[in-house]
Amino acid sequence: MTVRTRVAPSPTGDPHIGTAYIALVNLLFARAHGGQFLLRIEDTDRARSTAASERMILKALHWLGLQWDEGPDVGGPHGPYRQSERSALYSEHAERLIQEGKAFRCYCTTERLDALRAEQRAAGMKPKYDGFCQHLTPEERAEKDAEGIPSVVRMAIPEEGVCRMHDRLRGDIEVAWKEVDMQILVKSDGLPTYHLANVVDDHFMEITHVIRGEEWIPSLPKHLLLYEYFGWQAPEFVHLPLLRNPDRSKLSKRKNPTSILWYERMGYLPETLINLLGLFTVSVGEGDEKFTMEEIAERFDLSAISLGGPVFDLQKLDWLNGRWLRDLPAPEFQSKVAAWASGVGPADRLLGLAQTRIERLSDLGGLLAFFFQGRLDIDLAALEASKLEPESAKKALQFALWDIDAVDEWTKEAVERVLRATAEDVGVKFRDCVRLFYLAIAGSAQSVPLFDSMEMLGRDICRERLRHVLELYGGVSKKQGEAWRKERAAAPRPEAVTD
Repeated sequence: MTVRTRVAPSPTGDPHIGTAYIALVNLLFARAHGGQFLLRIEDTDRARSTAASERMILKALHWLGLQWDEGPDVGGPHGPYRQSERSALYSEHAERLIQEGKAFRCYCTTERLDALRAEQRAAGMKPKYDGFCQHLTPEERAEKDAEGIPSVVRMAIPEEGVCRMHDRLRGDIEVAWKEVDMQILVKSDGLPTYHLANVVDDHFMEITHVIRGEEWIPSLPKHLLLYEYFGWQAPEFVHLPLLRNPDRSKLSKRKNPTSILWYERMGYLPETLINLLGLFTVSVGEGDEKFTMEEIAERFDLSAISLGGPVFDLQKLDWLNGRWLRDLPAPEFQSKVAAWASGVGPADRLLGLAQTRIERLSDLGGLLAFFFQGRLDIDLAALEASKLEPESAKKALQFALWDIDAVDEWTKEAVERVLRATAEDVGVKFRDCVRLFYLAIAGSAQSVPLFDSMEMLGRDICRERLRHVLELYGGVSKKQGEAWRKERAAAPRPEAVTD
């Protein structure tokens, strides 16, 4: 048997450092067993998946030095490698399940399902589907189809018994079938959910070992049942612990940067990121912790991964990056610096932004320095002198952070839309709002054009700088943030204050 592993990211945002971690472990495991590693794009979320996100994922993983044997960019015998291009295969297998009584069409409305969940919660029960549509007669189904009532496809779940599972890191796991929900397999738009597409693709792509994050453990009974329904041999499952912050909380962009592209723009070497992530997969004794990819591959040990959750420590990453930078030969160091500096954007565009705002060429250094910096040293007195009240400033920063994450294509036009909408929603003058963002992004209330600057800096750097200033204002609690979301969603958008 040839070992085959995969990583299957969804192109719905910036490439996450957790994706790099999962990809690295899959790659190392495949190589350790003389096997093959492939990349599959899971883009069935039509509303959120974008071609731009897919390009960023491929770029980021390639930048890290990760190479796959099969994928959308390199081809292979098991393609296509985008789920959006495999719809006929999913439809065929969903219909097979329906015909065999292992799945059924569900016509329940959102209102009925919401009411059902509310009743179950009120009764102290775990919310789950009650099987209402499972027992409709063929005539009743035909009538609903004739009326054009939208439907989804749900899988049938045994009413009794226990699902027995095995995880390579965690051992045997048992879950009573009565605790498992009747999962939607095909959405009302005809596209499959992760659960059906994942199982079908892993089977036809001959995946032998599914190595993924522990957040998928609750879905394992459903996936194993689908393998059983189709009569297929299930792969071996390994659920990796999630990456953690030093305080043991889940790694998330609300506390630390999580985008691979942020680390590239900040001047971390790809070798350093691979080094830190690779340390989670080896048994490291006393001594040096600086390893190349090849050295990590030689030491790779899946059992060395701590179930408590590997800690992604920025201070350790800084230390490792310093080691790697100091050990580079001078010509290679110069090459790395040039490549990093060019990542800001074309020099002609950068200089074009500054040309109308200087009196001496020596002014360029101070005017453009923020493009090449990490966290800025913000003048607190300038924040205090801002024409925005602290509460309005915090709202503006938080609203902008939410909207920045929702932007599909990161352009100066998109940035301008976000900032203008922010000023409208907070009910403040746009020029006052812009002053706040100049301070957060450039470290000064006056600089080169803001929208162009934010486009060139990139979403990741901008997000981190806004978050830093929000922290200087005292931050926003989870409770306060939820209240603002509800308030913003319920209130009609006010007219912008322009005078």
